[in-house]
Amino acid sequence: MKIVVTQAIPKESLAELLARHTVIYPENGSFEPLELAALAADADALLSVFSQTIDEALIGHARKLRIIANYGVGFNNIYMQMANQRQILVTNTPDVVTEPTAELALGMMIALARRVAELDRAMRGPNPPRPGLMVNLGTGLAGKTLGIVGLGKIGESVARKAKVFGMEILYHKRQRLDPERERQLGIRFVPFDELLRQSDLLSLHLPLNKDSYHLLSLNEFRMMKPTAFLINTARGPIVDEAALVEALRLGLIGGAALDVFENEPEVHPGLLDRDEVLLLPHVGTATHATRVSMGQRAARNLLDYFDGRRPADLVNPEVWDALRSNRVQT
Repeated sequence: MKIVVTQAIPKESLAELLARHTVIYPENGSFEPLELAALAADADALLSVFSQTIDEALIGHARKLRIIANYGVGFNNIYMQMANQRQILVTNTPDVVTEPTAELALGMMIALARRVAELDRAMRGPNPPRPGLMVNLGTGLAGKTLGIVGLGKIGESVARKAKVFGMEILYHKRQRLDPERERQLGIRFVPFDELLRQSDLLSLHLPLNKDSYHLLSLNEFRMMKPTAFLINTARGPIVDEAALVEALRLGLIGGAALDVFENEPEVHPGLLDRDEVLLLPHVGTATHATRVSMGQRAARNLLDYFDGRRPADLVNPEVWDALRSNRVQT
């Protein structure tokens, strides 16, 4: 089978795929759009990267395409409506991204609360801050309330880690967990508005869709504590970035730590010169071991499909069911 890898990932994760199928790999890092379209025209599969758009035109041009294995837990980079219409399977790489993303979220909380990046910058300047009892003060995490929006696997991992720091954990999601699971995690469900009002730190862990787009805008920032910190390791457009800039300017919240951005890789210029803002270049899963594991997971989904097995990480299982049903009928 012909498989096109849209951007360079660790080749070591593709060993079995390379041995058994024809893999077109971008030796220079990535393919130009026209080059990718030409390669995809007769491809059986794409192994796409979460940061690259697989749009309607590309899917429409790929007339033999049967499966897209996305390298990442999110798949909003793929035009799912057309993939479903064409009965193209789509997979992602969950689980392997859980711990590194949760670790980064906790690291960002600590760095923001204790002003790590701000003070590091100041120490490198012409007038570095001096030690003192009542200067350079930050905020601790112990005893603070962490609000988690979206409690999937990453959110649960963040909750477990935050408990170690002595934080109270509140959460909100569309479908509440059962009471026993809440008890195990030591967390409490509250309505979204209450979560905004009570949280000292608000951490986002939900997918991007029509319901979560601009979930946090100026109205929501007005509900938050003026000392509250926002942490986003999920998807940039969940936050209205212009509203966040205004909220910081007005002192509606205390600060923000962002690993993702609304118009990534661009960052709203109003965020760049604010000391109470921590900015990272989408590194939630950026460890070598994680990148290899993600590639292995994507490759395994492709291998399973080509061997006639149901891929473990389908995000549109209804397409698999329809394909199986068609085979049985014929």
